[in-house]
Amino acid sequence: MVTMDPQVRTYLDTVAASGIPPVQELTPEQARANIEAAAPVLAGPPPPLHRVQNRVIAGVPCRVYSPEAATALPAVAYFHGGGWVYGSLDTHEALCRRLAAAANCLVLSVDYRMAPEHRFPAAVEDAWAVTGWLARQAGDLGGDPGRLAVAGDSAGGNLAAVMAIKARDAGLNLRHQVLTYPVTDCDLETESYLANATGYGLTRAGMGWFWDHYLPDPAARTHPDASPLRARSLAGVAPATIAVCELDPLRDEGVAYAARLEAEGVPTRLLRYDGMIHGFARMFAVIDRSHQLLAEIAADLEAAFQR
Repeated sequence: MVTMDPQVRTYLDTVAASGIPPVQELTPEQARANIEAAAPVLAGPPPPLHRVQNRVIAGVPCRVYSPEAATALPAVAYFHGGGWVYGSLDTHEALCRRLAAAANCLVLSVDYRMAPEHRFPAAVEDAWAVTGWLARQAGDLGGDPGRLAVAGDSAGGNLAAVMAIKARDAGLNLRHQVLTYPVTDCDLETESYLANATGYGLTRAGMGWFWDHYLPDPAARTHPDASPLRARSLAGVAPATIAVCELDPLRDEGVAYAARLEAEGVPTRLLRYDGMIHGFARMFAVIDRSHQLLAEIAADLEAAFQR
């Protein structure tokens, strides 16, 4: 029996009362406007940091978050969620600020190109360009190229997982990967997709809308750069922290990805958040357990950077 967190129930009731149509009934422009307007209300005021700076890295707009003046800080490339269609540096401002402070690391938030204007593999190309640059030149930002990690939520978790595979193949040493309710596969028929198809924020129809914009050809969605769960091998990728939510269509593919990593010898910690929904990691002002998730992720990153 599902036991929904009371704060999640309040949030979902508020959304339902707002009358905002579901994402699959919106244009990308309308969906983007909605997420931008909601983000600061859900996240609350972002904490101050020593330095926040917009930069263009390898041709990609980025934002650098540094918690202190020290140089050679460990560095995290962060990829925001939003189904590869919406989300931005601003929607994830509070999360990235909090992560930089909690893990005492430099966070580089990546404003990769989005669909449908720029379909797959544009987001992957941008993410890899920045990840490779960071591995070579993190020192230019005050980071330590020897202590790097990738992280992301939802579609950003998909990109982080793909970056970990590409880093392994390119011989880049990543210390860790953090995948928060990641998209790891294109299969919309899993048990969690069917059980959580409606009623919990992200819906099965909504994910179909995202995939249709990102990669319209269903046959092409099995490419491992789109569905990393289908990669031939995951052995040798960076150790992982994967967070999944009980009431999330994406739950089962996150669990499956963690199981494959473990089976192929990759140290993996799976965090299960019962009663939680997709997207809660950014809701610091309305869902208390977002702070718990941030603390767990930050602790894993700190430990990885000390290895």
